[in-house]
Amino acid sequence: MTAQILDGKAALASIKDELRGRVATLKERGITPGLGTVLVGDDPGSRWYVGAKHKDCAEIGITSIRRDLPADSTLEEVLAVVRELNEDPECTGFLVQQPTGLDETAILSAVDPGKDVDGLHPVNLGRLVLGEPGPLPCTPMGCIELLRRHDVPIRGAKVAVVGRGITVGRPLGLILTRRSENATPVLCHTGTRDLAAEVRSADIVVAAAGVPGIITADMVKPGAAVLDVGVSRVEGEDGRSRIAGDVADDVAEVAGWISPNPGGVGPMTRAMLLANVVEAAERAL
Repeated sequence: MTAQILDGKAALASIKDELRGRVATLKERGITPGLGTVLVGDDPGSRWYVGAKHKDCAEIGITSIRRDLPADSTLEEVLAVVRELNEDPECTGFLVQQPTGLDETAILSAVDPGKDVDGLHPVNLGRLVLGEPGPLPCTPMGCIELLRRHDVPIRGAKVAVVGRGITVGRPLGLILTRRSENATPVLCHTGTRDLAAEVRSADIVVAAAGVPGIITADMVKPGAAVLDVGVSRVEGEDGRSRIAGDVADDVAEVAGWISPNPGGVGPMTRAMLLANVVEAAERAL
């Protein structure tokens, strides 16, 4: 079996087309969505991610508001920028790019929950637990949307979520239990007693443990959908470092669907961020 590719780049392009129309409608009503970003330091990966987000915004008509701070910025200096963006009516949603090297919880908690486009503010995670509307975490929703747009059955499916992080694993498990998804998730991690057995019984596998190659072909049910969310840096035989996912290459020979890494879930995270910015502007109406 050769797995069908869950193409995140193509899905991102389609979502951008859909959001352009919603942005145009907002502008007709006097509101231009604006994304704010706060970047602390000069980490190449973080700078690339922030740049990609603003490039996406420019393509669909969202205004960019960028605040780049030096690496030696204090917590209070970052919080001052957060307060500024909270009060800025041109900024309909914003995020502080992690890592900052500072108290991430304090920074996240200072963001106006209505402008939290990452969907990770404690208030918004609480809304998710309670089943109340609010911005949802981008990567988990990117996984769901990627499956939907490739007609992978979610309703009634058993989903093995491998990884217990707050940005992916924990919220994804909650999202999957909503009536709109009606899946049955099992939340696994590196301490799960028989990880292979849990994964092998799943119709959908979401690998988000940050452990290179933790999901191998012998662990996957034939025909299952496998999403690779993991991002790790490993050293190759040539001594150069490269990015590695959580899913081994041979899984593509067993799975029915597989997301490439890069090019799968990553673009969908960007897509859901754009959707959260537009939805924040729509709520402002």
